[in-house]
Amino acid sequence: MPQIGNLTTKKLVNILAGDDGIAAVAAAMSAQQAVSLPPILAQQIIGQNVAAEMSDKSLGSKYPLVYVYCTKVVNHLREKFRTFSGEAQMTVEARVSQDRLEDLETRVHSYVDAITLILDARRGDWGDGVFYSGAYEIAFSGVKHGGSNFIQVAKVSFVLEISTD
Repeated sequence: MPQIGNLTTKKLVNILAGDDGIAAVAAAMSAQQAVSLPPILAQQIIGQNVAAEMSDKSLGSKYPLVYVYCTKVVNHLREKFRTFSGEAQMTVEARVSQDRLEDLETRVHSYVDAITLILDARRGDWGDGVFYSGAYEIAFSGVKHGGSNFIQVAKVSFVLEISTD
């Protein structure tokens, strides 16, 4: 059985870091809505599940950041002759930090909008037996001390259906 968590995380990182990924969508939204959004470069999209406090201390993070990771893999064995036929629960975290509270929440919401626009455009087959239905859930955390002074995190969670040998 292939490593489902790694496979799905890499696919999602590639989608978000691609030419029509979060950098392009956020730039278009910034121009359209007259909101100042710092660009998210490909190296700021990280396929790892690490707490913001830990990444600040060990990596010296440059915000905004997008973390992509698989939180759970379930093999339901729905298809009789498949090695894996189940689902992978995915999370995309948008982390924004700045030295002032003004516009922090607006920026977090804008990056989440960019992520969901990308997901909406990528419904269906992602290749290698990975399928996305289009459903997702968003959770916003409160503002905390961290990063550049204040940090806010939003999580976009969804399920990928997997069918592979």
